[in-house]
Amino acid sequence: MVGNSLTCRFKKHSQIPINGWLTGLDVAVKMIQDNGIADVKVVRGTGTLTDHYNPVTKTVSLSPDVYDRASVAAAAVATHECGHVVQHAKGYKPLKMRSKLVPVGNLRF
Repeated sequence: MVGNSLTCRFKKHSQIPINGWLTGLDVAVKMIQDNGIADVKVVRGTGTLTDHYNPVTKTVSLSPDVYDRASVAAAAVATHECGHVVQHAKGYKPLKMRSKLVPVGNLRF
């Protein structure tokens, strides 16, 4: 039920516009630039709530509802993903550990 709850909250907060009409893309780019990071791309992904940061390719992928929309929900998701970018740039140790564990967790048996 967590996924459904998250989807409901995202839909609810997608109806609340953000001041300045900044899209998720705008928020992501600004956060990355404000932290002096120049080697990370922000791309428009596919799907719903499929947003993620890939530290190997240094790419933030934002789902269309985040990338294109100017809402509180879009800004929150974009900020969350770019938080991982900042953590990666600053060498945040728990993120390093997570990056090593994710491939193991993705193994199919």
